Amino acid sequence: MKVIGVDPGYDKFGVAILEKRGGFDELIFSDCLRSSAKLPLSERMFIIGSEFDRIIKKYKPDTLAIEKLFFTTNQKTAMGVSEIKGVATYIAKNNGLNTHEYTPLQVKMAIVGYGKADKNQVSKMVPLLIKNFSKGEKKKMEDDEFDACAVAITCLAIERQTVGK
Repeated sequence: MKVIGVDPGYDKFGVAILEKRGGFDELIFSDCLRSSAKLPLSERMFIIGSEFDRIIKKYKPDTLAIEKLFFTTNQKTAMGVSEIKGVATYIAKNNGLNTHEYTPLQVKMAIVGYGKADKNQVSKMVPLLIKNFSKGEKKKMEDDEFDACAVAITCLAIERQTVGK
């Protein structure tokens, strides 16, 4: 199973593709897609959406894993992130991918084993859970890429549990 994990955002859009191979989760690709704050939101969504579509076509994942959004403060940011999440979900469905959403609590439980884990704990565990993490094309990963990896790992972990039953 090959999963594309996404940390949606219109400023920084984290993407990671992991594949379950021989009982291990392997990193195939990761990146942080960006758009200029000087552009209108519609243009930013088009730029990120086009690149996301290109990545899906190139790597051919089976499933999209995306985090459920949870906002308590900035409603303007929440609306923009919700819109880019909709673009990502549409592109994934248009390419025939299954879509799974996970709450931050589910991601933290899958990665750290504790639902109230902080971002630092999650980012320390992610490299330990991916077989060839150190062999990746980048030495320094953006936070958004770590988050995309975490949601993809969550999907693979939950899929393993479901298939095992």
